[in-house]
Formats: sequence, structure tokens, C-alpha cells
Amino acid sequence: MKDTPEIVEARAEAERRRTRLMASAEQLQERLSPKRLTKDAWEGAKDKGADLAENAVDAVRSRPIAAGGTVAAIALFLAREPLIELAGSLAGKLTSTKKPKTQKPKTQKAPPRTRRRPTKPSTETVE
Repeated sequence: MKDTPEIVEARAEAERRRTRLMASAEQLQERLSPKRLTKDAWEGAKDKGADLAENAVDAVRSRPIAAGGTVAAIALFLAREPLIELAGSLAGKLTSTKKPKTQKPKTQKAPPRTRRRPTKPSTETVE
């Protein structure tokens, strides 16, 4: 049985399309490999971080007083507990008089209580 020219042409076209499909599948497989995805994500994160740093530097250069105030406010917020303790101790020193502190006399503690064990009822009979 002899193939007609249309069938030969159709087979050739099918082979070309199959080749294109396999090449596309290989490209897709390469683009979706874990190694490539990780590399792309890392590059994206580095680019984004660099952009953020550049924007921050530009913002500080354009408004240095506001940036300094913001940094100072953040530092005060983070150090609030030690600063409150320091202010309290300074205020206590300024308001206290120079009298020596009197110590309370030590009281003796009562001896610890001991629990009595219940006694067993006697099995002896009284006559």
C-alpha cells in the first residue's frame, strides 16, 4: 500500500509538531526545576532588598531630621524599661532625706508545727 502525498505531508507535519512540543516540554521542565526556582527566588529577594535599602537611604538624605527623630523614638521605645527604672531611682534619690535607714529588729520565727499522728484504738479491754 502506497501512501498518498497528503498522508506523507500530514506525517511530516505531525513529526514537526511533536518535535516542537517536546522542545517546549524540556524548556518548561528546566524553568520549573527546584534549583532554578530557588535561584530565581534568591535573585528576586536580593533585588528587592537592594531596592529597599536604596529607598531608605534616599529617604534619610531627603529628611535627615525626621529620620533622626524616628530612630530616637525607636531607641527610646526599645529601652523604655531600663529608662523607667533609672528615672525612678534618680527621683527617689532626689526626694529622699539623708537619714539613715533604720532596720527592723529581727523577729524570731515560731518553731514549725508538727502534726500528731492519730493513735490506733486500743484492742485491750478494760476490766
